[in-house]
Amino acid sequence: MKVGVAISPDTPSTAITDDIGNAADMLLVMTVYPGRGGQKFLERCIPKVAELRRRFPDKDIEVDGGVGPKTIDACANAGSNVIVAGTAIFGTQKPEEVIATLRAAVNATQAKRDQ
Repeated sequence: MKVGVAISPDTPSTAITDDIGNAADMLLVMTVYPGRGGQKFLERCIPKVAELRRRFPDKDIEVDGGVGPKTIDACANAGSNVIVAGTAIFGTQKPEEVIATLRAAVNATQAKRDQ
């Protein structure tokens, strides 16, 4: 079993203390308000991803909400390596292409980070 901790858009990343972050397997930053699909991505959540990546360089950092081809680069560049995408995939005629785009963006950023 793995453990994840999530923060909503209004919760500061500092709410994830070092003890909590170190105990968790994954840290999730919600980039929309939980509960309804199709919401607009909240760019103001990206600094939380970057801050958590700095504090927890070896953790999975996940983003969920409004993630798609137009927002994936910001997420990946901030340090997210796990992506949740719903509307971007289910709302397109070519879900395979969207998935490939998302995966490629995260993989490219991870490859740069690993150098």
